Amino acid sequence: MARFVWMALFTAFILSSWLIYAYCDRNEQPVQASAQALGGWTIYQQKNCQACHQIYGLGGYMGPDLTNTAGTKGTLYMKAFISKGSGKMPDFHLSDSEINKLVAFLVWVDKSGKSSVPAAAVHWTGTLDIKN
Repeated sequence: MARFVWMALFTAFILSSWLIYAYCDRNEQPVQASAQALGGWTIYQQKNCQACHQIYGLGGYMGPDLTNTAGTKGTLYMKAFISKGSGKMPDFHLSDSEINKLVAFLVWVDKSGKSSVPAAAVHWTGTLDIKN
């Protein structure tokens, strides 16, 4: 009887593993970046945005993580901050075309990944406190 139970469990494990492997990522296609989003990526690099901001958890800690800002705050919010700056973020005097490219890049980033680093997990030194 015990041998039958083990064989049934083993068979169920193999079958479920195969189903997960075969059908897990079938609907997930990489999001292709448009020419405008690629232009925004270039601006992001030229203006050294990664010195203060993170994407996918990589970058500086002075500004917020921008990975999912488009989905949570919206494009108008992003355009307002990018065009005028804020107390901590400088105004880079970007043209409307450059702002639209940068927003297109951030929208593409939002669609292509998730990153949720809670503010409480960021230590004052800029490192992550993973004990919490």
